[in-house]
Amino acid sequence: MPDNLAAHKGPQFTRMLVYGALSLVLYFILYLFEDEILAFTSQGRWFFIAPVILAFVFSFAHGNFTSYFWDTLGIKAKK
Repeated sequence: MPDNLAAHKGPQFTRMLVYGALSLVLYFILYLFEDEILAFTSQGRWFFIAPVILAFVFSFAHGNFTSYFWDTLGIKAKK
């Protein structure tokens, strides 16, 4: 493995771990506070936007984790 490739894997691996941990924490918080989140989002008016925002946050964290995971393994999409 060339030296520059090995040096590039370090930050990717760290980012993968950070976004993986963030995803786990988000899912754990969602599990713990399920009733409170459901009560908050079912109040009507503009509270319906909260699940949409939560979905974007989860998508961002999990998508970045998945991207760095495959990059760390060295798997790239065909161009």
